[in-house]
Amino acid sequence: MKQSERKRLQILEAAQQLFAQNGAQNTSMDLIAKHAEVSKRTIYNHFETKELLLYSVLEHMLLQVDQGDIYQYRSDIPVANQLQEIASREVRLLTSEPFIKVARVAFIELLQDPTLAAHFNNSKVGCMRYLEKFLADAVANNALCIEHKAFAAQQFLYQLKSFIFYPRLYGFDLTNLEKPDFVVEQSVALFMARYGA
Repeated sequence: MKQSERKRLQILEAAQQLFAQNGAQNTSMDLIAKHAEVSKRTIYNHFETKELLLYSVLEHMLLQVDQGDIYQYRSDIPVANQLQEIASREVRLLTSEPFIKVARVAFIELLQDPTLAAHFNNSKVGCMRYLEKFLADAVANNALCIEHKAFAAQQFLYQLKSFIFYPRLYGFDLTNLEKPDFVVEQSVALFMARYGA
């Protein structure tokens, strides 16, 4: 690894740790420089603004998240079984520590910076990388009946997020939450009741 790449990585890792602890708004470039053991000028040589550094930190953190393989529709397996598999994979992602860390850093900043929201609204993560195409293929095979596939994909994901992800993100008491397998089963059943062919 070249020295400039090593310095860039030091900056990203220091910023990641500080943003997770204090939020980006409350973290100065001086503090990042101190923790990364580089000069402030070195930071600005790699990242022109704090906003660009934040984007890079979030993308760096996402690279550490195992998002799994792209799942493709198969006509030889019942669509409900396939949706169950997709939902189970998504639950594993949504409850993974690396993903929760990214979300916590991003969530604080999204509330304060609308441009960051726009930037990440266009980023597809987890099952959203392939779910719309999966649904379109299932519709083409007469396994599902969906007019608005992008909307249906979001319905599917947000059902899981509501019960599985957001309580963890906000630090709610998890003892009274439904078990993930039950949430997956009920989410798929609800989706099939609405969109089953």
